[in-house]
Amino acid sequence: MPAPPEIAREVVALCQQAAQANRACPARRGNVIELTPELADDLMIVADLHGNRLNFEKLLAVADLPRHPRRHLVMQEVCHGGPEYPGESGGCMSHLLLEDCIRLKTEYPDRFHFLLSNHELAELGDFPICKSRNMLNLMFRAGIKEMYGPAACQVRDAYLQFLATCPLAVRLPGVFISHSLPDHCDQQPFDLSVLERPLTCCDYASGSPAFRLVWGRDFRPANAEAFARQVGAEILIHGHEPCEAGFSAPNPRQVILDGCCSQATYLILPVGPKLTQAEVVRRIAGLHGSRIRA
Repeated sequence: MPAPPEIAREVVALCQQAAQANRACPARRGNVIELTPELADDLMIVADLHGNRLNFEKLLAVADLPRHPRRHLVMQEVCHGGPEYPGESGGCMSHLLLEDCIRLKTEYPDRFHFLLSNHELAELGDFPICKSRNMLNLMFRAGIKEMYGPAACQVRDAYLQFLATCPLAVRLPGVFISHSLPDHCDQQPFDLSVLERPLTCCDYASGSPAFRLVWGRDFRPANAEAFARQVGAEILIHGHEPCEAGFSAPNPRQVILDGCCSQATYLILPVGPKLTQAEVVRRIAGLHGSRIRA
């Protein structure tokens, strides 16, 4: 049985409130959250979750935002994956984890940041993603329909209004955090203007600068070096790529985290001092007590 209409209305209002919080964030410059020692002591970075509620809850407990009033938290890519609704609909329940992130944005409007990732961009642009012969976008919609019935379209539209206001990156001194990095930056420089202006529908399409940023998997040292130089960073921190060990460092500039695997990791960085890649890697922690091998 779908949720009562008043629940759907509450979710829509929550999305609108969170979207406004995204736009009004004091640290935001264009589509980048710029953190300085004046704004934060440290930043906890979480990568892909894909509907993994167990990891989500554990990560929130680690972040402990109420007891760390100068800590910021970055999360990304919760859509598509995890448990499904029982029955024949095959609906994906990850939309509920998106709602939890939306709620976090309203509770910590200046300190919680949800980065736009490729699966969320796919929802914005109706870009089909198929895995294991399942169309993830359709499963996501089926889950919303299962939960909200006749109000599903209104709720999904509200989700999209929130996602359209999400930042593309977070910047610390010497560190640039985004879902991924564009391919071939050493041959085709990245269009940095997308970091400075509001996104439009054109930015959701394949081949756009935003699309390049969240879909890229070019981990060549030359590409990472070129992108780091273009964004003015020493270290790049991303998600997007599954990591059996929970993280990887495929070249001297990049660190990749994985928040949804059995060896899930997270990273807490101080805001202010510049760190080397080795120092960043040493700060990576295993969510489930697993030992990190640098």
